[in-house]
Amino acid sequence: MSKIIGRNSLEENRFKTISDFKWCVNRGGEIEFEYNERVFGIFPLQKRNPESEYQILICEKFVDNQEETEKWYDTADDVLEYMIDGVRLRDVITEVTVWDRTI
Repeated sequence: MSKIIGRNSLEENRFKTISDFKWCVNRGGEIEFEYNERVFGIFPLQKRNPESEYQILICEKFVDNQEETEKWYDTADDVLEYMIDGVRLRDVITEVTVWDRTI
């Protein structure tokens, strides 16, 4: 008999601490979150090109100029320095609406 796994609630997806966020990213978790009515994605273990090292990509989703919002980082701590509307992600990560996270 197969079991259907339901979706997490927004509260279950929410990052309670910065350490919680870093743990998720460091384990390869993909994240989709909203802040100030803008949706962003975080994609660990990506390569800019076949010769490059694995990095973490963060960008705004659902915009025409997505490449202009892309930033590539080496660590989860670095990702927390990403700026959204003049605010560091580190300062709001526990307040954003996390729509989805894989870990």
